Amino acid sequence: MKKVIFLLLLGKRMNSAVETQKVLTEFGCIIKTRLGLHNLSDNQCEESGLVILEVQGEPGQQKEFRKKLSRIRGVNLKIVELKI
Repeated sequence: MKKVIFLLLLGKRMNSAVETQKVLTEFGCIIKTRLGLHNLSDNQCEESGLVILEVQGEPGQQKEFRKKLSRIRGVNLKIVELKI
């Protein structure tokens, strides 16, 4: 069994969040787990944010998902594959 984790670091969250959300919605059926984190300082949101996704589905779907996320300006994407 293999777990596939997408780590997304959004540099300027306010600029990239809308486009990122559209892609996440498009591929929502292959997202098993989603966790979004951002820091607060003095009760204001920081510009960067981290999204952790556990992804399922066919390798072709995952590849297309990666491609679309990688094209979004301000999104740094890393993939972690863990074998159990």
